[in-house]
Amino acid sequence: MSDNAYRVETTSRLAQWRIDNLASCTYRKSDPFRMGNWNWHLSIEKNRMLFVKLYPVISNLNKDHPPIASFFARVRSSLGERTLIHPGIIDKQLKNNDDFVWAIETPLAGKFVIDVEFLDLKTTPSTDGGGEPSSIWAKGFIDVRSSLTGLSSLGRMLSEDIHTDITINASDGSIRSHRAVLATRSPVFRSMFSHNLKEKELSTIDISDMSIESCQAFLNYIYGCIEHEDFLTHRLALLRAADKYDVVDLKEACHDSLLEDIDAKNVLERLQNAYLYRLPILKSCCLRYLVNFGKIFDIRDEFNAFLKYADRELITEVFQEVLAAWKGF
Repeated sequence: MSDNAYRVETTSRLAQWRIDNLASCTYRKSDPFRMGNWNWHLSIEKNRMLFVKLYPVISNLNKDHPPIASFFARVRSSLGERTLIHPGIIDKQLKNNDDFVWAIETPLAGKFVIDVEFLDLKTTPSTDGGGEPSSIWAKGFIDVRSSLTGLSSLGRMLSEDIHTDITINASDGSIRSHRAVLATRSPVFRSMFSHNLKEKELSTIDISDMSIESCQAFLNYIYGCIEHEDFLTHRLALLRAADKYDVVDLKEACHDSLLEDIDAKNVLERLQNAYLYRLPILKSCCLRYLVNFGKIFDIRDEFNAFLKYADRELITEVFQEVLAAWKGF
């Protein structure tokens, strides 16, 4: 039997196991695959019913920190294009192969695919129940990058309007800020204030392509005082601003964040933005999610609409990826 029969493909928060033939055996366990801080296994057992199990690989290194998982599971069968969807698991601690068991009464034959889409993974300080569970995906990259700038102490200067000397005009409001801080964080702003441009003469900057809320989030990041939820809410606007004003660390933070939660609802928008802002890793992950994981067939209507407005070069890349995948079968 091919090694591919045991391999689970992963991208972002999705794990996918393709089963070509289960008729010759009654039990199969996948190779370990990485998701979050843990290695995992999927297994299937065929008796009177089909049992699908998901469980982490517990070792001496992680036995005191078992994952608390939230996820959806789905099985798609090639026979009759049948799809079965598990109602979902929210904040369940998984330690062994009996903690998540999906019993499927509907008989499945031929090829089928098991999808597990992780919504969140949490860990606890210890198994004795001490401390609150914390998400491994909730903060991480944004906290680290924001703190490394060394600007968190400037938050009060922004929020309390202390000695501000320039006005930023967004599309629906204005915010006061500091030239020195903006110039330190952005070479584009520094150039504005170093030459006799209107921004220097009038002490104003027009950012008409951002709402006041997005602009506030942009400044909050620059000053090191952005909240995680605000960052998530305004990620795409922040990506545009980071690219426009050459705030490199913000662009990287947005890119890393957008990689974390690609799904059917946002993949086309993220693919377009990855192309527009020259993010090859994000673009590759979106294409892999659509093509290699077969999600392009789940969003046919949205994809057809995407073809009408997307850049021709990007559309060509998508179809080249589709053709390459077909040749691989």
